[in-house]
Amino acid sequence: MPSPFLNRNAAPGGRNRRRAVLSGIGLLAAAALTAGCSTGGGGATGGEYAAAPKDLKAEITYGVWDQAQVEAIDANIEAFNKVYPDITVNVNVTPWASYWSKLQTQASSDTLPDLFWLNGPNFQVYAANGKIEPITGAVKAGDIDPKNYPEALNELYSLDDTQYGVPKDFDTVGVWVNTALFEQAGVALPADDWTWDDFDTAAQTISTNLKDQGVYGAAGGMDGQTTYYNTILQAGGEVINADQTESEYDSPEAQEGLQFWTDLIANGSSPSIQQLTDTPADQWFTSGKVAMYWGGSWLRPLVGESDVAATTQAFPLPTGKEQATVIHGVSNVVAAASKNKQAAQALQVFLASEEAQQQQGDLGAVIPAFTGTQQSFVDSYPTMNLQVFLDALDYAKPLPVSENTAAWNALEVELLPDAFSGDKPVSDVAKDIAEQMNAALAKK
Repeated sequence: MPSPFLNRNAAPGGRNRRRAVLSGIGLLAAAALTAGCSTGGGGATGGEYAAAPKDLKAEITYGVWDQAQVEAIDANIEAFNKVYPDITVNVNVTPWASYWSKLQTQASSDTLPDLFWLNGPNFQVYAANGKIEPITGAVKAGDIDPKNYPEALNELYSLDDTQYGVPKDFDTVGVWVNTALFEQAGVALPADDWTWDDFDTAAQTISTNLKDQGVYGAAGGMDGQTTYYNTILQAGGEVINADQTESEYDSPEAQEGLQFWTDLIANGSSPSIQQLTDTPADQWFTSGKVAMYWGGSWLRPLVGESDVAATTQAFPLPTGKEQATVIHGVSNVVAAASKNKQAAQALQVFLASEEAQQQQGDLGAVIPAFTGTQQSFVDSYPTMNLQVFLDALDYAKPLPVSENTAAWNALEVELLPDAFSGDKPVSDVAKDIAEQMNAALAKK
């Protein structure tokens, strides 16, 4: 059988590391890893681990994709070298557009970086094929404690009850609200315990009252992480079943979650799906043409530097049958074939520490995953009520993934526009996705 990590035609990409996570565009590489191939002799290797002596001499590579985080990473490494002065860490930054294709090539030849970033949709294929080292040994030694991180993220980076990745950061989803547009439309700001009906009423009223200004009350879109995954969960449904073998798209609850966005567009509360394809929803919001945007915590710098910064506040997602938000975050993983595994694990352990994650938070790179290190995120824009995104941890659910996430992400991108545009009934589209998704899941 050919290596599942050889695919010269993969072309992952995306506007940034968060939005591309679920679009299907940034995951084509992962699709090729699993298409028509079993997991082959991979899986957990037992989590080999021994704490590194302080005088260990080694040179390791740390693979990442975000240049904006290098300042914080450099600060982490400087602190790490105070403990391990003879371990040289070379930070290898590969832009998102080529990160995954490069990683595939490295995986096929067992030349992966010693330590590197993985996201949720791409994690399982590397774990299932034995390319990354479990953290079992470090946990047993007491050097990593999963209880320090959100449970949903630990779950996201576990496969067959074995955890491989240590969460380094997280993001949740809330509603970014332009309070000035609410005031202009004569609509009261939402309460924290608002419902789908409250949201729909506000969206329709704003769209009607500010129609002459080209303003919409809200915006839909094709980003599952910020839109329909959340409403499916809030309707009491799931995108994929618990053992990740079958689609749940054809369930009444999932269809209800999709109908939420179809109705929003149909009643004129949101730009059309074609308009949102031409101009993404976040741009509608930051240009002052949308009053409410379901967006992730990662939108903070974009909003903070926009013309609507002074009038923007964050609110929790409205509640359907239950309260829920998708949570995602990047993890640090060690290459199973690393020739300097002990040094790589030492860095993994250090980056998992409260000290390192507090540095990440203080330098504004991300929302660190370590509990209690996130206050700098909240304080970065005091008037925006960013605490909403931390409070969401109480009702967060892991990003839906499987070993071949990309295959069904591509189906979502292909088929859901027909539902959101009203060209086909939601029930028909949902059943089509479920049928094709099940076929894809059966091939893993």
